[in-house]
Parts: sequence; structure tokens; C-alpha cells
Amino acid sequence: MNANQKQARPSAPKKVLYDANDKVLGRLGSEVAKKLLNGDEVAIINAQGAIITGDKRIIIKRYRTRLNLQEKENPEHSPFWPRRSDLLVKRVIRGMLPYRKPSGKSAYRRLRVYMGVPEAFKATKPIEIISKNPKTIYSGYIKVGQLSKLLGYNRE
Repeated sequence: MNANQKQARPSAPKKVLYDANDKVLGRLGSEVAKKLLNGDEVAIINAQGAIITGDKRIIIKRYRTRLNLQEKENPEHSPFWPRRSDLLVKRVIRGMLPYRKPSGKSAYRRLRVYMGVPEAFKATKPIEIISKNPKTIYSGYIKVGQLSKLLGYNRE
């Protein structure tokens, strides 16, 4: 076998569970994207508890402008940004995958994101991402649940 060719995975895909509560969204997303591209099935619970670091006003302004982007010629072809917490986290992770290629499409299909903890995952222990407490490191941050409420999502 040539050194540049990838070897096929002999084992079945692993099912991996992450808890997004008090985790930085970008760091969580990059780790999840790597697992998805390796062929694992990934589930993320407590999506509303993920943290986006930075100044609150700037973050809210950036996401509001993304919501209001529309193409004049055909508004249906404009990018879509969700307001709901779990879909927002899923969209951020989609940006870290080559979602237009077949490998990225299949990886994106293996991703599941949930608000709260579903009954199926209550007994399973999630994988811990090793990092310091982001609330002590970063001076400004906003939780995804707060951001989605400010963007107009009012159900929980």
C-alpha cells in the first residue's frame, strides 16, 4: 500500500457523546468535526449551554447581521442561519466540515445535537474535553441559549 493512501477502518463506527455545557463552542466544534471525519457517530447534549467568547454586543450584532443577509435577486438563495440553540451549534460545526464533498456530507449526517439531555443518553457518560474553565479565562462570553433568545427564539 502506498504511503499516501488511507487505510479503511476495520471496526464499526464508535458512538461518541459530548456535553456542551460550559464548553467553548469553537473548541468543541473542532474536536467533534475531527471525530465525524474519522467515521464516528457523534451526539452533543446541552447545546444551549455552549459558550461563545467575545464581547456580547459584538457577538449579537454579528449574528443579527447574518440573519438579515438576503440576496436581492432571489432571497431564497440566501444563507440560512437558525435561531434555535441546537441548530445553531449544528450549523457552526457544519462550517468546520467539507459539507459539499461526499465525505463531509456523510460526516454531517452522523451528527446529532440536542437541547437538554434526552432519555436515551441519561445513563451514558459524556466525553470530557480537557480545558480550563472558560468563565475564568475569558472576560466576555455569551451562552448559545441566551444568544438564541436574543435572536428571537422564545421556546425552551
